[in-house]
Amino acid sequence: MMLKQARGQPLRYGYTTGACAAAAAQAAAIALLRQEAISQVQVDLPSANEVNFKVNRCVFDRNQALCSVIKDAGDDPDITHGAEIRATVSWKDESGINISGGKGVGVVTKPGLEIPVGLAAINPVPRQMIERSVRKVTQNKLNGRGIQITISVPGGDKLARKTLNPRLGIVDGISILGTTGIVIPYSVDAYTTCISQSLDVAVACGCQQAVLTTGRRSEKFAQGELALAEECFVQAGDFIGYSLEECVRIHLAKAIIWGMTGKISKLAAGHLYTNVSDSKVDIGFLTEVAANCGVPKGKLNDLKAAVTANHLRRMLPPACVREFCDKLCRLAAVKCRDKTGGKLEVECVMSDYEGTILGRASAKG
Repeated sequence: MMLKQARGQPLRYGYTTGACAAAAAQAAAIALLRQEAISQVQVDLPSANEVNFKVNRCVFDRNQALCSVIKDAGDDPDITHGAEIRATVSWKDESGINISGGKGVGVVTKPGLEIPVGLAAINPVPRQMIERSVRKVTQNKLNGRGIQITISVPGGDKLARKTLNPRLGIVDGISILGTTGIVIPYSVDAYTTCISQSLDVAVACGCQQAVLTTGRRSEKFAQGELALAEECFVQAGDFIGYSLEECVRIHLAKAIIWGMTGKISKLAAGHLYTNVSDSKVDIGFLTEVAANCGVPKGKLNDLKAAVTANHLRRMLPPACVREFCDKLCRLAAVKCRDKTGGKLEVECVMSDYEGTILGRASAKG
């Protein structure tokens, strides 16, 4: 798959660790059932039709099978590019499919993430991909038995040191990630050009406002809530500041920014380029915001130990949550409006991972 750059050669898409784990698990399940070596599998990804994966390694006996896929991140500078993602599939007496992490896959030790403490850092969507891929090839063939799937990554503990996992409390390995299965190659030139072109199309189609979303999930949630033309929705990713400047350039009246807690928190603190390499969530800043929302002093010290912005939000007293979220959105909207010199009305909307709106506020130009 290709992404065309503004200049030069096209960039090649890659696949997430979650997609690779699903492919390896499917291959291992087939090898266990058929008792034969598997060289290639086809996996259904959330964002695509069936995608072919080459199987790097396949060993099996009557009790278990191990297959692996080499992660290809395309032209994205992904730290896990070239990593071997393994899946071991074995029989178990109880029916059903169980997924666990092996060597090189991190274990969650702090609350606040999508995975509970004590479990392997295999995120919900990758878990669904893995299970769905295995069910697809084992349906009606298990004869009452169940399947145990163990995902492992040789050298994953070393790779994890170059990620945010240690700070997030994920120890001894990498996370198995990906909500779409696809890795979009990171190119500032390509991405910003795409934003500009999308906004130009919006204006050409008669849009008076743009909805700047921070990713595919936030765009989906925004589209479900806002009755606007499809052309109004633009995936700005980490480039909120750039996108706002472009909104001013083409004389839009308003920008709605839709994101989740972490991104909105960064905007509220004045970080309008939200990539993790350039800006981190400021827990101290968020604690100050919480203090201004009436959170008791005794609770503030607990908040300072939060791992992520979402974790901090979950730690808030229920009576303070909406005020906190609205205030963050208001602060973010003001920072974004200031970026435009007051020339643009800005509204910020914060939602959770399921699309429920947590906070909403505007700042008029």
